[in-house]
Amino acid sequence: MKRMQGGMTLIGFIIVLAVAGVFIYMGMKLIPMYSEYYSVKRALSEMSTDAEVQVADPAKIRDLFFRRLYVSYAENVEKDDFKIARKDAGWEITVDYEVRKPLIGNLDVVGHFTAKQKINRGGID
Repeated sequence: MKRMQGGMTLIGFIIVLAVAGVFIYMGMKLIPMYSEYYSVKRALSEMSTDAEVQVADPAKIRDLFFRRLYVSYAENVEKDDFKIARKDAGWEITVDYEVRKPLIGNLDVVGHFTAKQKINRGGID
C-alpha cells in the first residue's frame, strides 16, 4: 500500500505569498489615506463643540481647522478643498478632497473623500 502525501508545493506556496504580498502592499497605500480622512472628520467634530469656533468668523474657522490638521500630519487637504457656507443659525463646513497614490507601475489608487459638519453660532441649537 503506497501512501500519498498531500500538501502545497513550493510553487503554490510562492504564489500564495505573492498574492498576500500584493494585498499587504495595497493596504500600506490605503491605510494612510483613510487615517487622514478620519483625522479630518475628527477635526471637524472637535470644532463643532469648541466655543472659540462657535463665535468665530469664516477666516478664523478655516485657520483653526488647518491648525488641527497640521497637528494630525494631514497633508493632502488643500485650502481650496475647504468650503464654508452659512446654514440656518450657523455654518456648514464641507471638506471635499482627492488623494492619488502610485500603486504598481503606472497604476494609481485614487481616494475621493468628503466630510461635512454643521457648526452652530454662539451655542444655539
